[in-house]
Amino acid sequence: MKRLLVCFCLTISFISGVLAQDSDLLLAKQFAANGEEQKALDIYQKLYKQDNEQYFSAYINLMLELKKFDDAESLAKKMIRKHPGDQQYVITLGTAYTQQGAVDKANALYDDMIKNLPADQGQIAMLAAQFYQNANIDYAIKIFEQGRKLLNNETLFSYELINLYRYKRDKPALTEEYLNFLPVNPAFLSQAENALSGLYDGPADYDMLRMALLKRIQKDPQQALYPEMLTWQYLQQKQFDQALNQSLALSRRQNDDGSSVFELCSTLVSDEAYDEAIRGYEYLISKGKDSPYYISAKIELIGAKNLKVTSGKYTTDDLLSLEKDYNDLLAEFGKNSNTAFAMQKLANLEAFKLHKLADAQKLLEEVVALPGIKPSLLASCKLDLGDISLLNNKPWDATLLYSQVEIDYSNTAIGQDAKYRNAKLAYYTGDFKWAKGQLDVLKAATSELIANDALNLSLLISDNIVADSTGAALKMYARADLLIFAEQPDKALITLDSIDQKYPDNSMADGILMAKARILIQQKNYPDAVIFLKKIAQEYSSGLWADDAVFMLGDIYENQLNDKEQAKTYYQKIITDYAGSLWINEARKRFRVLRGDKDTSS
Repeated sequence: MKRLLVCFCLTISFISGVLAQDSDLLLAKQFAANGEEQKALDIYQKLYKQDNEQYFSAYINLMLELKKFDDAESLAKKMIRKHPGDQQYVITLGTAYTQQGAVDKANALYDDMIKNLPADQGQIAMLAAQFYQNANIDYAIKIFEQGRKLLNNETLFSYELINLYRYKRDKPALTEEYLNFLPVNPAFLSQAENALSGLYDGPADYDMLRMALLKRIQKDPQQALYPEMLTWQYLQQKQFDQALNQSLALSRRQNDDGSSVFELCSTLVSDEAYDEAIRGYEYLISKGKDSPYYISAKIELIGAKNLKVTSGKYTTDDLLSLEKDYNDLLAEFGKNSNTAFAMQKLANLEAFKLHKLADAQKLLEEVVALPGIKPSLLASCKLDLGDISLLNNKPWDATLLYSQVEIDYSNTAIGQDAKYRNAKLAYYTGDFKWAKGQLDVLKAATSELIANDALNLSLLISDNIVADSTGAALKMYARADLLIFAEQPDKALITLDSIDQKYPDNSMADGILMAKARILIQQKNYPDAVIFLKKIAQEYSSGLWADDAVFMLGDIYENQLNDKEQAKTYYQKIITDYAGSLWINEARKRFRVLRGDKDTSS
């Protein structure tokens, strides 16, 4: 019974002591948080004397914060004597030296640790981690480097060193480390490219990578990963010709199936490097009909030529040559579900560029009748067929096709597109009341582009019907709009210029300027388009088209005139002057990219 009583008293005493320590610790943390460091230090001193192992770090850190360097040095040395094999106390002593300005004394301690580093991978990693925890990145790196020498293995600690170099933003060291790491760990290539692109600031950094890669290729010409990275480096610098040359050389050397070249060509098309993409597809076709990419390359080759022709200034001969390429493709592979998309492309070329409406209609009718065609492609072809009916002055046929797609694909993006085309048809034909009803529904469309277009067209109708209940000027404007859609710019301009002559009191000045700007953009005449858009932004800053004009100016300066500073100015104007614009999120994202922000997601 007596023994039981003693045990009970000891237990109560222990619990009381623990509770008291917890209370003191909480109070110390509160004092520190309130800026009363000396009071916190007094409590930690008390706790340290009770249990110096547990509270050492907090106690000595407060000493250093209060610049009690002699006390901190004395305490650290005491712990070194007590634990001669534990290097964390040596690092703490070095920190005390550093904070009082005795950097040489600290480095002497650290250098001595490196000299006596054990040839043990686990202990090396632990010591480097201790330096990292004390915010001494340079010595953490030195520990890993010395560990490699001791263990005679240059691939050890690569992942840790990569993280440390990224933290330091040491671009040369990070580059070399990745080039050591990747041949053994090729699955990390994409991660490495993302990390380097996020750290590199410009051409000088990519040139550094290129020189490093060329040296590696010279030493190890059989390593395919280095040429692959070199191709990526050329792409980052928009040196598309060099990127393709590198990829072709690697493909020829390896005598592979061309998959990397095919993938690169897709990237080149996305970057509008059409000449290089065409050359890449022609290489794949030259590998013969047994090549797995022969058919795909033939199809993509024509697609690249299509984009090259239709995205720039072209002649009728260019269009006829492209038409022949499509017809040759269909002659070789037939008209079927696999070539239906090529038939659709050819029909659009004939309808909008060559103005062969009958040929285009016949071709699309063949596509719609094909068995096994994908539903989304079928719907798209029906919409195109509706457009051609509209251009052929057959509005009832057009609305029937649009309505079929709208019903079959309700509550989808393509269904909303069909509804919008039906609304525009009503607008083109002067049925403004019905058009506005449909457009008001579409203002809530999930597609931001359709929602914005629907809002603008709805406001255009309502503004001009208020000014002129007959809508006479608006009807003439709608006819010009249809001619722009049909890519008949000369007729559209004549119609636009006639509005002021026939209806001098109309309220469509900014709309006419916007229509003329759209024609010039369609013709790739960006400098003249800028003149009209600036006039809208300056003279009609509170009008319907103002925010569209400002955003379009930013887009043209960024992507066509290569003036990033001007682009930034106009994107910022959207952010500051048009906070309610539907372009606000896109303008904010583009502005941040041009400003160089690393995170542009929000």
